[in-house]
Amino acid sequence: MGEKLFEDVKRRLEERGMIMHGGTIVDATIINAPSSTKNKEGKRDPEMHRTKKGNQWYFGMKIHAGVDAGSGYVHTITATAANVSDINEAHKLIRDDDEVVYGDSGYGGLPKREEIKSDQDKSQIDYRINIKPSLRLTKSGFNGYNREKSIEHRKSATRCKVEHIFLIVKRHFGYSKVVYRGIAKNFNRFYVLFASANIVMCLRAERSEEFALG
Repeated sequence: MGEKLFEDVKRRLEERGMIMHGGTIVDATIINAPSSTKNKEGKRDPEMHRTKKGNQWYFGMKIHAGVDAGSGYVHTITATAANVSDINEAHKLIRDDDEVVYGDSGYGGLPKREEIKSDQDKSQIDYRINIKPSLRLTKSGFNGYNREKSIEHRKSATRCKVEHIFLIVKRHFGYSKVVYRGIAKNFNRFYVLFASANIVMCLRAERSEEFALG
């Protein structure tokens, strides 16, 4: 039911031209699970896993999202354990008519992956992936015009749209921790949450009346 609701909201947005197509932003967010909750065998939820981000360890799952680069509405989500690499789910978030894909440095090497190279449509996409600061040719202390830094800034300016949808779900809806055990039940809840987040963004754009028609 959650997926059907999500698809219905997306269909309404697409029919009214609110989702623009042509470009996707890919990203993922960690949803924490209570590490102290154990089952009757004295074990934690076997479908949740640990992962390290920066210098901090997390236990839980990940939601991977594909967001329309033009409008900021989320069009695709997948769910995995937290230890699954972001880049492994990226090909599932890209639409057939996408011409450009944005992602942070965690998606470096995405165009070289087999699931991308072997796909006739995905292999032709312009992948605008942020480069890790340590790999940039121009040093940060350079005082002249830093063309490389300017390009990375423009990528980030577009890519930041994905953070808005995560903010709505995790902060405004207060869903920063899982409620159920296992991936499937929580994933169903996230379908509802991201559908609701798209509606919130529609309300903020003052297009609610247009969205409701039909």
